[in-house]
Amino acid sequence: MTTTGEEHTAAGTGPWWWVRWRSAVLDAGLAGASAVECAGEGIRFAHDAGLPVPVGVAFGLIAGAVLLLRRKWPIAVVLVSIAITPAQMGFLMGLVGLYTLAASELPRRIIGALAGMSFAGMLIVTFVRAHQGVVRGDVTMGDWFVPFISITTALGMTAPPVLLGLYVGARRRLMESLRERADSLERELQLLAERAEERAEWARNEERTRIAREMHDVVAHRVSLMVVHAAALQAVARKDPEKAVKNAALVGDMGRQALTELREMLGVLRTGDGAGARVRPDPPVPPVPPVPLAAVRVAAEAAASRAVDGPVDGYPAGGQPGGAQLGGGHLVDGPCLAELDELIGQSAAAGMVVDLSVEGDVRAYAPEVEQTAYRVVQEALTNVHKHAAGAKTHVRLAHRVSEIAMQVENECPPEPGGASSVRLPSGGNGLLGMKERVAALGGVFVSGATEAGGFRVSAVIPTLA
Repeated sequence: MTTTGEEHTAAGTGPWWWVRWRSAVLDAGLAGASAVECAGEGIRFAHDAGLPVPVGVAFGLIAGAVLLLRRKWPIAVVLVSIAITPAQMGFLMGLVGLYTLAASELPRRIIGALAGMSFAGMLIVTFVRAHQGVVRGDVTMGDWFVPFISITTALGMTAPPVLLGLYVGARRRLMESLRERADSLERELQLLAERAEERAEWARNEERTRIAREMHDVVAHRVSLMVVHAAALQAVARKDPEKAVKNAALVGDMGRQALTELREMLGVLRTGDGAGARVRPDPPVPPVPPVPLAAVRVAAEAAASRAVDGPVDGYPAGGQPGGAQLGGGHLVDGPCLAELDELIGQSAAAGMVVDLSVEGDVRAYAPEVEQTAYRVVQEALTNVHKHAAGAKTHVRLAHRVSEIAMQVENECPPEPGGASSVRLPSGGNGLLGMKERVAALGGVFVSGATEAGGFRVSAVIPTLA
């Protein structure tokens, strides 16, 4: 598992300025070794300087212990090592100090200046010591030996730790950069996941609304007609009037109950409230797969067909627009404008006076355009059955160059109380569903009362992408 930069920083639990305890233990060990080295070299320094041995040892211990501060103040450690170089002390401190300095985040000019000072100090001290040895006769080499050993020693004591420190520092900065990029990518992925969840929630809400709109358009119209026919049956029954009226009233009650239950279900789908609308159930219940609209439409068609497949005049059993049965029992996926005559014929059979006029050249459109236009007319006729029973209705369809326009307008009903005798419940989703359908295709939808006391529904849908 990769440790990100934030986790790496949060892991700092060491004492004082150390990030980790193991770093503190390592520095303490190096400082102890440096103090012992400097203390041993302090004995010779005390003899050469004519000082008491305890003073030289104490000086070496204090100077060597400065290495403990290499992570906090690397410049101070390098300066101390340069200062005690003439006493031939602090070789370990010089190596570790230069490495720590080169690996730090200090500017390169400071690192180069201190490394040059350390090189110069080591070169001078080594040159002086080698020259003294040649003068005393301890070394019998030629004149080339003194500069060679001086340069070699100075380079060996400064170049390797500086180069190693520069490499480790560059690698450390690269790792930090990679950690920061990992953190940034992790935050971006988290943001993308949140946005994906928001889009998924939006898509689920849209799907619930679309299912509700589809079920409303497919079922409500036919159930409303069933109620209208049941009400008409009460008025025209001749044989056994009491029984006919009783049965017709029962059919009307069943239709009203079906519409009420349908609208309650649509309300749950639209709002998402209640246990039945929970999109993602808690474990261990497996998630419910999304319901295709075709399956919803098939179920609604079958239920409506069974509801109206009875001895009610004027309503053809099984002949439902938008769900016409084929030879194999399958249903057509959505209605089309060619079925408008059948739709208007059903409304006329229920007692409505409907006038259809078509302008322009009739042509085929995209399936979603034809289905939306059909649904607008269907729902508008349903509203006339509910709220203006007996009113004359005009349906106008105009085929234009790049759009199709439709208008359903009913006149003022002859009897204001005629609609109330049927008592069809209304959930207020019809106009909203029509507007949503038209707006989804980039069209314009307008509805409202007319000056003559009727109601008008108009929609314009573009036909070109």
